Amino acid sequence: MSTTLARVVETCCACPSQWDAWTTDGQYLYLRYRHGIGSVEAQPSNDPDTWDLDRPPLVEWDDDAGGGDIDLHEFLERAGLRLAPSADVVSRP
Repeated sequence: MSTTLARVVETCCACPSQWDAWTTDGQYLYLRYRHGIGSVEAQPSNDPDTWDLDRPPLVEWDDDAGGGDIDLHEFLERAGLRLAPSADVVSRP
């Protein structure tokens, strides 16, 4: 997967690590890392009421670490995603 992200918003800074992200084409992606499993889901919007829960993830991996905390840059590297040069990245305080 080689997708470029224009905006990433951290939605949880503890376990699990998760972000709302939008590609440069406007596609919403839900990024999540929990129990050592990272996943990238394409959904219609960041409103969970619009999600298709039967849709398989675009990317999923298990690092066998069992952790729930991962840094955004490491997540993006493992998922094959990259930030646009002018990407808006919002972290929770």
